[in-house]
Amino acid sequence: MADLKNYPNRGAFQGTGMPVTDHLGRHTNEDVVQVVDSRLRVLQIQESLTLKAAVAVVLAVWLAAVILLGARDAFVSSVGMPPIAIGIAAGTPLMVFFVAFWLSAAFRRFVTSVDIRLVAAIEAWRWAGFGFISLYVYGVLPGRFAWPAGLGDMAIGFTAPWIVLALIRRPSFAGSGIFVIWNLLGILDLVAAVSNAALIQSQATGAAGEATVAPMALLPLLLIPAYLVPLFIMLHVTALIQARRVALSVRRQDAWSEA
Repeated sequence: MADLKNYPNRGAFQGTGMPVTDHLGRHTNEDVVQVVDSRLRVLQIQESLTLKAAVAVVLAVWLAAVILLGARDAFVSSVGMPPIAIGIAAGTPLMVFFVAFWLSAAFRRFVTSVDIRLVAAIEAWRWAGFGFISLYVYGVLPGRFAWPAGLGDMAIGFTAPWIVLALIRRPSFAGSGIFVIWNLLGILDLVAAVSNAALIQSQATGAAGEATVAPMALLPLLLIPAYLVPLFIMLHVTALIQARRVALSVRRQDAWSEA
């Protein structure tokens, strides 16, 4: 009890997150640092929650815009003409993503802090690329689009669970060449599918019974090129950014262990 009498302020503030003073009423350096760190953590949590909410709102508004414009056939192009409107719809969100990552430190922190296992797990939805092949069977889409696009998506979707399992078992797997190649192949598949669709649409003649990619400009298929494709590309890019950071961290640790 003698200590409490000599230092009355310590009992009043200890453990409350407020500055602690010594017997002369001065703040100790240790307690000041503790309070500053605590406030920084609170600010970081608030920033993270605010940014997550902002991203959710942007995604919702983006989706709503695609649906509203799609309902008005805003993405339909003439036969034999390239699907410029869909190209703009797919490219604009990607440009916004890269500009935000370049200019906003807060957005960079958000991208580099996203759970990479969740990012990889979302790619599993691409197993639904089987739907392209089904639409080919029913004569809705041409085979030269449906088969490569469908099989490419299915390959990424079916392998995604194994990638997630590897990340869970060994977090450093994120910096491996296999993980990087998997993400690059995922991006390549999406870019190739969109490019192939644009080429097919440009070569369409409008002949009776001709299967074209015109249905991809109508709802609900429109959501794939105008929303899901750029979203999946963003996820792959996010994974690659984190993969680079993990690889650099592993190299530093190896260098320190060898020193």
